[in-house]
Amino acid sequence: MKTFQYVIQDELGIHARPAGMLVKEAKKFESKITLAGNGKSADAGKLIAIMGMGLKKGAELTVTAEGPDEEAAANAMEEFLRSNL
Repeated sequence: MKTFQYVIQDELGIHARPAGMLVKEAKKFESKITLAGNGKSADAGKLIAIMGMGLKKGAELTVTAEGPDEEAAANAMEEFLRSNL
């Protein structure tokens, strides 16, 4: 299991466009990727669940990847978040 934290930098938080891109990125991996923050958690492959977390700017997000390609999945998710959120 690989875990890291990220603080949302985007002024709008996680909104529809980056959430959709995040889901697309997460589905490239076999590992189960979970997002946790704001007292809620969601499967990174489920757009509605991510949107329902209500993560705004400054919110701390914990990302966990667990599975055969967890190292690559965690690295890709971290890079995605830094580039887009």
